[in-house]
Amino acid sequence: MSMIHLKRWNLSIGAGQPLVVIAGVNVLENLDMALAVGRELKANCEDLGLPYVFKASFDKANRSSITSYRGPGIVEGLKQLEIIKAELNVPVCTDIHEIDQAERVAAVAELVQIPAFLCRQTDLVVAAARATAAAGGWMHVKKGQFLAPWDSANIIKKAREAAPELDIVMCERGVSFGYNNLVVDMLGIGQMQKLGVPVTIDATHAVQLPGADPRTSGGSTGGRREGVSIIAKAAVAAGADGVFLEFHPDPDKALCDGPSCLPLTASHGLLKTLKTIHEAVQA
Repeated sequence: MSMIHLKRWNLSIGAGQPLVVIAGVNVLENLDMALAVGRELKANCEDLGLPYVFKASFDKANRSSITSYRGPGIVEGLKQLEIIKAELNVPVCTDIHEIDQAERVAAVAELVQIPAFLCRQTDLVVAAARATAAAGGWMHVKKGQFLAPWDSANIIKKAREAAPELDIVMCERGVSFGYNNLVVDMLGIGQMQKLGVPVTIDATHAVQLPGADPRTSGGSTGGRREGVSIIAKAAVAAGADGVFLEFHPDPDKALCDGPSCLPLTASHGLLKTLKTIHEAVQA
């Protein structure tokens, strides 16, 4: 198993390192709310001695409906992420969907994220790899819902052919068998680690029910919020190096993926449990 280091923030992930917490809001709704969530999560992580990275999307480009809320867009979104990074003094993670976003995002975000649906898009992966490596960040790649764990080798090889010095983190988020469901194979975490990269678990999106939100008659993605902590705990027990989680002050009023989102008040208790499990596994 490998370990990588983010020099500017003295942040490491992988073998022998603390559990890394990548957490925040699904999508930027407004700056004040994002700052409030980030402050709470940072305080909880500091209390528990866990490294923290703030996460938020500026655009959710793969919504079920054209009328779904997508976010403030790249210009306003990156401005907000810069403010959050400066005020909270934490690294940030956000995802990209288009090639011309790579350099702009890598200049702000320490973790440039490739969405699961786009992990095989060669031009996007290459652009993100080169921009991220040049900026000294990490590329966080969500494994596609259509890929076996060992198929991640092709993503890693492609990215490193474009930027040999690139640091990559793979992320497990379930496999789709259709019928509005995702299944997480915990054995896949170790399989991806054998490829020489740290692995995180996206426990939030792993509980999605794509196109199955009863509130909109299938016009948006549903979810099983109660399953987030189960998947997170199981994945950490299976050896995951980090967790990817989304919170909201009032999940039922979240503008995107509310059914998969945890209430902010649940964050400290869950993170404390995950830390205990991670330490037990390492011991």
